[in-house]
Amino acid sequence: MNSDLFAAENMAEPATAPGMTQQNAKSIKYAVNGECYARQGAMIAYRGNLQFEKLGQGVGNFLKRAVTGEGLALMAVRGQGEVWLAHEAANCFILDLTPGDGITLNGRNVLCFDPSLSYEIKVVKGAGMVGGGIFNSVFSGHGKLGMMCEGNPVVIPVSPQAPVFVDTDAVVGWSSTLQTSLHRSQSLGSMLRGGSGEAVQLRLDGEGFVIVRPSELRSEKAAGN
Repeated sequence: MNSDLFAAENMAEPATAPGMTQQNAKSIKYAVNGECYARQGAMIAYRGNLQFEKLGQGVGNFLKRAVTGEGLALMAVRGQGEVWLAHEAANCFILDLTPGDGITLNGRNVLCFDPSLSYEIKVVKGAGMVGGGIFNSVFSGHGKLGMMCEGNPVVIPVSPQAPVFVDTDAVVGWSSTLQTSLHRSQSLGSMLRGGSGEAVQLRLDGEGFVIVRPSELRSEKAAGN
């Protein structure tokens, strides 16, 4: 059978080493030899001898999810084989963390990660209840992290001389060394006249970067319409 469908860039090749690789712009392949962690429901295909287990709320840091309401529901993928992971055709990226690196990600942007990475849920300082949530997932250590973003992300450098202000509904993540606070860019008079729609932002100070998506997050209800 002949078709562009069978072009090399669309074909899945056997893994040459354990771990995470980019299958294409919309999916990540993980060659499992032991276990990895991924968001629940992200598996689109697999081959080999793999088992998928929901990580309960009593497992280590995952207990915090019940307390905080953090929206990252995880599963463990165990065994030997290959699993393909994706979520709603979002763009996928692999971050390779080394000791000393750290990144804070919104739970909705986490796709998968190596078990060697340290993972915890932390409060976003200064954010209050802005955006409907105050907790993010913080990753550090040595290993790979698969993240996703609707559309092409914008990565903005942050320096002590140039803090960055981001919409809380558009922010994906930032260097964990950055300091966060709440910033109001709208006057009381403007708010009383109906507002500009840009009243409150998250301010990031320090040295690092922030990742934003090219649109504001839709609510779950709106997304289902």
